Amino acid sequence: MSHPVISEFDIIFAGGGTTACVVAGRLAAWDPSLSILILEGGKHTLNQAAYVQPYRFASHFVPTSTTMTFNVGNPSPRLNGRAPIVRSAHCIGGGSSVNTMSYTRAAASDFDDWGSRWLETYEVLPDRPTHGYGGPIKVSYGGCKLGVTEEFIRVGTTYHKRKYVEDTDDLETCNTYSIRRYIDGTTGRRSDAAHHYVYNQAHNANLQIWVGKRVKRVIFQDKRAVGVEFTSDPVSCPDAGQSSSIVRASKLVVVSAGAFGSPVILERSGIGGCDIQQVVDLPGVGEKLSRDHNIVFLPYFCADGAITMDPLWRGEESVVQENMAQWKIDGKSLIAQNGTDAKIKWRPDDDELKAMGSAFQPRWKEFFQDRPDKAVAIFALSEGYAGPLSSILPPRNYLAAFYFTLYPASAGSVHIKLDENGQEGIDFNTGYLDDPSDIIPLNFGYKKMREIFRRMPSYRGEVPAGHPCFPEGSAAVCRENDRSVYTAEDDEAIDRYNRDCVQSTWHSLGTCAMKPRADQGVVDARLNVYGVTNLKVADMSIAPKNVGTNTYSTALLIGEKAAMIIADELGIECRPYNESS
Repeated sequence: MSHPVISEFDIIFAGGGTTACVVAGRLAAWDPSLSILILEGGKHTLNQAAYVQPYRFASHFVPTSTTMTFNVGNPSPRLNGRAPIVRSAHCIGGGSSVNTMSYTRAAASDFDDWGSRWLETYEVLPDRPTHGYGGPIKVSYGGCKLGVTEEFIRVGTTYHKRKYVEDTDDLETCNTYSIRRYIDGTTGRRSDAAHHYVYNQAHNANLQIWVGKRVKRVIFQDKRAVGVEFTSDPVSCPDAGQSSSIVRASKLVVVSAGAFGSPVILERSGIGGCDIQQVVDLPGVGEKLSRDHNIVFLPYFCADGAITMDPLWRGEESVVQENMAQWKIDGKSLIAQNGTDAKIKWRPDDDELKAMGSAFQPRWKEFFQDRPDKAVAIFALSEGYAGPLSSILPPRNYLAAFYFTLYPASAGSVHIKLDENGQEGIDFNTGYLDDPSDIIPLNFGYKKMREIFRRMPSYRGEVPAGHPCFPEGSAAVCRENDRSVYTAEDDEAIDRYNRDCVQSTWHSLGTCAMKPRADQGVVDARLNVYGVTNLKVADMSIAPKNVGTNTYSTALLIGEKAAMIIADELGIECRPYNESS
């Protein structure tokens, strides 16, 4: 079947997420004559309150959201038969436009020689050699610091016996408490890739963004990528019909649709281990969906007099308007807050390792013991609760504890599949908790966070529906006691609860891994897809191993590196960032 060819560009990006914005924006700034097209299934985010006002991030995670794609996994016995849902961004800017804005960077050993500091302006502390000070992405404390944060840090540094440091994101430090966010400290706006890499170049007519366009496949001529076929996105443009069009690329096609979208586009294009008009046999496509960080949220009641995010997240008009007025004046107030002010990148000490039991020891010795820059998990506080129970809880103040593992050993996969009617879906295995060592830090995290929260002055008890169902008569049952002693039955209840409730941190990666082809690699060190020409992949799907961080920082870094690679191949000079250019 032939489709109309509607235009031609030098470079086409299949996907308009974080990395695509970085690469396209850099190349457009370095060579404004380069014609660049970004095709994105979702909608624009330019200056829209839902994206630029930090406190509104929770609105993107509700079940009716159209800014997220809900990827439904296959039921898993490790999750007590549950079919987990993993969201991925569906808008210009991708995850940078809808994420929680938590700023963490991974250990230096995760990145090896990937390093780049062009991307950030670190507004927290001056003259730090591992941070950048002239980049487009701002990092700050955010709009204001809340009192319960001080309580959490005070308890953590005394009872939990870890220090507070101003910079735990220097690529080496862990096991300390800190605060940081991807929020502009001057404007109080979200610091995302869309506004700071592409929307600020609206004057360049050669950089085009077409929204509501779902890329079906890459078009080849003799294994050379020459364009893409796309349709109207059924979520963003439900009434537009599904006729296909083709747009051609004279120099390069870059697939940048994320850990879920990129392998599916490649498989539709005949690249992978499936049988769809196979162009190249690459069995690694869609495999090693590695190792999405596993997270659990725990709600607690908070003192009436404390300041939390709950009134804003509930939409209490008077509170929203009061904070909005201040935000418009100086970028401060709770509008410039994500509710997560404090975290610790946690490594267990000897006593904690012993308490975790023998089942974790092999994983500890093999992976963590001799890598002191690698944390096992992040423990963090949320000043307010916007989790799955929020719609049924009474309107009052809440706290939330959350803990997530940074290097789970389990891996999943994502592939396309056709049903009996020929309709396309995904065959998605999360792999969560398949490796028996992965549940252990979560079970320990429940206990440790519970004991920290019970020592906070603003603590007013646990929300029973959001905690394990302990056996009748158990000393661990929800109450405001100082410390719990857990029986084997209590431990089983915690394990069962975590399996019932563990979810994605939206940090999926690895499905188009950058490693040798013989080792199930999909792209080489210069992001070229094996077996074809003029086709690269640039997004979190290329990460060959896990990274111990909120992955926005890594997506930015991949974008910066990809831009330099492409510029080098096209003979374009790379220049330091200048947002006014």
